Amino acid sequence: MPKQVDYESRRRRIAEAVCLLADEHGPEGVSMREVAARAQVSLGAVQRCFRSKAEMLLFAVDHVGERITERVRTRLASGPAQSAATALGHAADEIALLREEHRAEARIWLAFAAQAAVSEPLAGPLRTSYAALQHLLVRLITEATESGPADEGAASPDPQHEARTLLALADGLTTHVLIGHLTAEEAEEVLHAHLVGLRERPGTTRPRKAV
Repeated sequence: MPKQVDYESRRRRIAEAVCLLADEHGPEGVSMREVAARAQVSLGAVQRCFRSKAEMLLFAVDHVGERITERVRTRLASGPAQSAATALGHAADEIALLREEHRAEARIWLAFAAQAAVSEPLAGPLRTSYAALQHLLVRLITEATESGPADEGAASPDPQHEARTLLALADGLTTHVLIGHLTAEEAEEVLHAHLVGLRERPGTTRPRKAV
């Protein structure tokens, strides 16, 4: 019997090889032949999974975005008893990619973002990933700040606006750490200060103290 091939598993393996090469040479320096060698598959196997380099890069961008989003969801699910504010902090920390073990992933993400600035096909998947992360932050911010104003006459924070701000801050901190403008610890302090400011902003319902 002919051996059955798990194409989805092979596509993900190829995407990982694309990411490693993109980290080393940038997306423009990735070739299908080099990807085949790094993934330890034949060039024909790569070509059966992807009709072109552009299609392969698009899949790799989606792969990285899904990996980050899934890691955020996994971290939130691992602590169901955590407060909404704590959950928001964990999500922001994962999105910012500040920890050492995520440094390569951060470089890959920014390499794709830089290429996407001059490539609309690559920009599309990045927008989709950002939209998914923003949607998640909107939900967490809504839960963390609640809906009703705590102070008379004070308006509640707008979750959409706050989510856009937090996502942009996390993304900027990723860049600042990668280029050495900030240390990971300094970036964590900036992120923490912003989250504390969000919780303490007029109009935000404070969590009740335990009795």
